[in-house]
Amino acid sequence: MLRGVIVKTNAVILSGPKNLSLGQLSLTPPGAADAVIQIAHSGISTGTERLFWSGTMPPFPGMGYPLVPGYEAAGEVVEAGPESGLRVGDHVFVPGANCFEATEEGPVRGLFGAASRMLVTPGARLTRIDRGLGAQGALLALAATARHALAGFDRALPDLIVGHGVLGRLLARLTVAAGAPPPTVWETNLARHGGAEGYEVILPDDDPRRDYGAIYDASGAADLLNSLIGRIRKGGEVVLAGFYTAPISFAFPPAFMKEARFRIAAEWAADDMVATRQLIESGTLSLNGLITHTQPAAAVSAAYQTAFMDSNCLKMIIDWKGHA
Repeated sequence: MLRGVIVKTNAVILSGPKNLSLGQLSLTPPGAADAVIQIAHSGISTGTERLFWSGTMPPFPGMGYPLVPGYEAAGEVVEAGPESGLRVGDHVFVPGANCFEATEEGPVRGLFGAASRMLVTPGARLTRIDRGLGAQGALLALAATARHALAGFDRALPDLIVGHGVLGRLLARLTVAAGAPPPTVWETNLARHGGAEGYEVILPDDDPRRDYGAIYDASGAADLLNSLIGRIRKGGEVVLAGFYTAPISFAFPPAFMKEARFRIAAEWAADDMVATRQLIESGTLSLNGLITHTQPAAAVSAAYQTAFMDSNCLKMIIDWKGHA
């Protein structure tokens, strides 16, 4: 890429609900603090990206179509500005980018803009990672989000986790890695009961316990709260670690009797990313077994369908290697 010259890239473009394709966009020229990254792998989020894809994402500032989705990508720096803090050849995690020029039809939003073969973004937003992680490098945001839910002052580690998707598995693995008693994990889909590492996965109806101290919900199901309140001990906490599109409500009397506490865990912060990278590099946190499906970039439409509609798909990775 020549600095100051507009370069085109292939990217996933979501033109409207369930209207997704691979298209070509122009990149904004990089500045002195920017890096240009050639993406090798990007992940599909079954949370926020599914909401954009289905058209059910609640409105927020800057939202609209067409957009380039994605906030989970890993690749190699191919150009580094003198103020970027990076070097050509560095392998990095990219949490998204807003680097696409408007087309003749209008602006293309970067929400969150990582599903592209090439990206331009400030070096300060990037995290160096081990090249040997390969496709697992795209999982760094999910791992950091799980760490964010667990870390901090006066936060109890979970003894019950609801949902054995990628986030639920990472929460369980981090809890075990912290030396806490292995949590119980609820999962209604029997196909997802496998892959537990040092903890047990059961059906909710098979669990008689009613004295959990900290329940972490990673399911995103807004109608579970009353059921979870019934499972905590007095003064227990329910942590909402998923993303919920429907209004969340609960019956007050049972919560009052339990003196229940509620907490919302948002996305990762910079210190979570640093700590998570150290956990992965030291071997304390494993990312093995979380990627179940991979598709080449040319098959993005089928890949997104599988990611959102196939319950056996934990994490779909788009392989951009070999794609212009």
